[in-house]
Amino acid sequence: MTFSVAQLEEARCALDAPLYADLAGDAEVSFEFFPPRTEKMEETLWSAIQTLAPLGPRFVSVTYGAGGSTRERTHATVERIARETDIPPAAHLTCVDASKAEIEEIARAYWDAGVKHIVALRGDPPVEGTKFTPHPEGYQGAADLVAGLRKIAPFEISVAAYPEGHPEAVSPEADIDNLKRKLDAGATRAITQFFFSPEAYFRFRDRAAAAGISAPIVPGILPVSNVAQTRKFAAMCGAAIPDWMDRLFEGLDDHPAARQLVAATVAAELCRRLYAGGVRQFHFYTLNRAELSFAICHLLGKRVKKAGALEKAA
Repeated sequence: MTFSVAQLEEARCALDAPLYADLAGDAEVSFEFFPPRTEKMEETLWSAIQTLAPLGPRFVSVTYGAGGSTRERTHATVERIARETDIPPAAHLTCVDASKAEIEEIARAYWDAGVKHIVALRGDPPVEGTKFTPHPEGYQGAADLVAGLRKIAPFEISVAAYPEGHPEAVSPEADIDNLKRKLDAGATRAITQFFFSPEAYFRFRDRAAAAGISAPIVPGILPVSNVAQTRKFAAMCGAAIPDWMDRLFEGLDDHPAARQLVAATVAAELCRRLYAGGVRQFHFYTLNRAELSFAICHLLGKRVKKAGALEKAA
């Protein structure tokens, strides 16, 4: 019997050891949330934190709305995490519509509340589709913001990276140069926007290394259960959604449980391929839901710690 190349490839996959058998559990994880707008959303958020905290995340971050639109809610959320859990919180902070003095006031308030980690971003303009314009007395971009934060307090600082290129970047080389400026200004690590091709991450990591970047570049993972919503996110950050993903979710609109299983499978496969390429740190965009991220972390070998990290000792 003669086998085709495709059949031989399928046979090889079938005979390989199970992808997730006995992983070492040496991956480190972190999670991102957005500040809740309602009491019900607050309950959902805190339920997600309760579920994910026992996995021992390195930190959890809380986003910051365009133009500082969620400033107070972001501060309240990270302050509560700092106060009521043992998880290190990270607060997003942007340059949009804020002077240097205002940013210093916000940063010092975070430091005083026990928040020692900032995710420093240029930020999106308040009006979608418009260009970023620096505040007359503010920072010109994320690299300047990082340098400014370094003068305020010894923050741990994360910045953004774009494996498939920032939508406003004039070239891939310019995008890498901008990332290097942020890291050279004092950032600790870069966290990528989401992507769905491990090759996109590896190529980006190689280009960064060739440019002299040695800081960790942590892949940002978005478990997808709503392709239409993800397309909207992708258009804002320059991520590509493969056609096969649309086809994979066809017919699942009325089957939420099946949709969740498919979403977890797709994201877990991406993480496993990244893990095989040496990645040991992952950052999950949870959308304030825990189940998918928890399942993927479990497949990666992460297990619930016996002494949960949620409640601080009295």
